[in-house]
Amino acid sequence: MGIEWARLREDCLIAEDEAVLALNKPAGISVTGERHDTDIVELAAAAGETLYPVHRIDKVTSGLVLLAKDLGAHGQLTRQFNKQTADKAYLAIVDSTGLPERGVIDLPLSVGRKNRVRIAAQRESIRAEGGRWFVNEADLLDTKNYPSLTRFATVLRTERHTVLALRPVTGRRHQIRVHLAWIGHPILGDPLFDKSGAYPRAHLHSWRLGLAASWRTPPELNLDAPPGADFWAPVAPPDPAALLGRAAELLRTVS
Repeated sequence: MGIEWARLREDCLIAEDEAVLALNKPAGISVTGERHDTDIVELAAAAGETLYPVHRIDKVTSGLVLLAKDLGAHGQLTRQFNKQTADKAYLAIVDSTGLPERGVIDLPLSVGRKNRVRIAAQRESIRAEGGRWFVNEADLLDTKNYPSLTRFATVLRTERHTVLALRPVTGRRHQIRVHLAWIGHPILGDPLFDKSGAYPRAHLHSWRLGLAASWRTPPELNLDAPPGADFWAPVAPPDPAALLGRAAELLRTVS
């Protein structure tokens, strides 16, 4: 891709201390483990900097990604993701309207053909009651499934689209993307579910992250990565900062 690590690091830096590095990643760049494309960890290594990803966000997702500089900090931080105590917030723009002010998507995930993540039930088994989407246990497929929970609040409605603030309580692969698509509200430009080619990127953004961090004073990390203009383009809000303020306020009601 011809990306220079020093430039990417400088342009995307959110926060840094002796133990961690936080970046506001552009859409289209992988964090780690990409077989065909250069990723952030490889770029850093080629420039002589060793980084350990604390979590992953998809290549198509923009926003906050946290990397550790040493294994001690890495272990402390990844345990919080594993125990579901990390405070995560995302923003998404979906290609639909009609979602409630607040909602809970409580749909277990499984892995189907070609290693594709899916809901662990047939689509027609999904039920919606009182702003909660779920399936009855009797309707689950006879396969290994993973409990998955996403909470959301509606931040903005336009004639065609809806902006959501989301808390993925669990952190399964593709969780937000699959949850929203399977309840009929796919993310704009998501290559898994939007084949229109009408949008140059997926409109999912890793926005906020809160973690305990024993080496800091106070012993916490509270990180914030505002989306760029390319994320907002389909809805063109006149005041993105005010919209983020509203999103933060609404998220406090869905935690």
